[in-house]
Amino acid sequence: MSLKRKIALTISIAFSLLFGMVMAVIYLSFNDFRREEFKERFRQRLEFTTHFISRSKDFEEEAPIFFNENSDNILLNEKILIFNAEKELIYSTIKDRNVTWDNTMLNELDKKKIIYTEKTVPEIYAALKNINGENYYILTSAFDTNGKSKLVYLKYLLILSYVMSTLLIGFFSYYFVEKFLRPLEDLNQEISEVTAHKLTTQIPVQSSNDEVGVLAQSFNTMIARLNDVFQSQKDFTASASHEIRTPITRMAFQLENLIKFEEHSPETLSALQQIQRDVYQLSDLTNSLLLLTKFDKENIQSIYEEVRIDEVIFEAFEAVEKSYPDLKLDFLITEETSENALLTINGISSLLVIVFINLFKNAAVYSDNVEVKVLITENNDYLTVDVISRGDTIPEGERAKLFEAFMRGNNAQNIAGSGLGLRIVKRILEYHDAGISYSSPEKYLNKFSVTFKK
Repeated sequence: MSLKRKIALTISIAFSLLFGMVMAVIYLSFNDFRREEFKERFRQRLEFTTHFISRSKDFEEEAPIFFNENSDNILLNEKILIFNAEKELIYSTIKDRNVTWDNTMLNELDKKKIIYTEKTVPEIYAALKNINGENYYILTSAFDTNGKSKLVYLKYLLILSYVMSTLLIGFFSYYFVEKFLRPLEDLNQEISEVTAHKLTTQIPVQSSNDEVGVLAQSFNTMIARLNDVFQSQKDFTASASHEIRTPITRMAFQLENLIKFEEHSPETLSALQQIQRDVYQLSDLTNSLLLLTKFDKENIQSIYEEVRIDEVIFEAFEAVEKSYPDLKLDFLITEETSENALLTINGISSLLVIVFINLFKNAAVYSDNVEVKVLITENNDYLTVDVISRGDTIPEGERAKLFEAFMRGNNAQNIAGSGLGLRIVKRILEYHDAGISYSSPEKYLNKFSVTFKK
């Protein structure tokens, strides 16, 4: 998830929680207000009834007329029961059915004088009143239809407001966050276009002194320093590799001429041949470093060419054969290879030759029977080259670090080498969007699999 979406989402969630709490407080507060208001209307109605009884000369005769004239009172579905001091019903507004009541409440009124129950349906407000020296028990019940309908309306209004407000704040927060972070995205776009060959490119700095402008200035300073370091390293590697090639070539030529003389003892000849192999190895390493300084992963694909992998393999084997004349090559194309296979890939031939030179050298150094087998398999998606040799295998614990620089396994303790060969191989294959893996299908069998995407 992008940063602007995270910020917009965080703002929306925070607002939703805050607004939701405010809506809940409003709803609960209105509900409390509705109950208190309804209770007050109950009390006023009771006082109204008490006042009528106190002024009435003949209550039982005047009551039906009075309550009929005041039927459009503020309480809906109101029912009134009036009892005398002996708790006998003397008046009821209920006319169409038998009247029942709870004597327990009447007895409780003797102690509490006033009882209000809001948990019953309908709600009840009862009171014991002394009017003109006589005790009267007045029970009033009603539904707060109007108040509850307003509460329901408020609930739906708050829910709708909450949903609409959440959507609007989500939209506007994303809009403004995107607007504020647009300079940062522009800076990111400029940075993404900087490569090893464009380290001199400077990021445009805005005139404003905000955080983005300061970041752009800092990035330009860092790029300038990196360019100095990178260029110095590249120049040193190229110059050193180029200067070293000449004496190494002379040493190799002189060793070849010296070995041709027949006056050497077997010990001297063996020592000279070992020195010659070391010189060839140093020459190959120098050539590899020199070639790698010319390319980088960003621009290498622009100079790709169509390369036949079998020609690369034979060229690499001929180069290795000079140092290891006893090495034999068993070249096979597997049956899984499609009939239309051309054994071609896109890449740089000189770098790919280095890959197989290193693999063949490993086979020559660590092989028991001085033989390397190459199996090629090609289909519509991949071209795989398996380089197989017999010898001591690499322990499981060392395989994960096999392609790291200066990594040498236990099977190479008494064998000369730099530990850079497989690291260079992996780097070249990464430039070609290819992969390499090591496995040991059986005991004393080493297998390197190089896989190219078609």
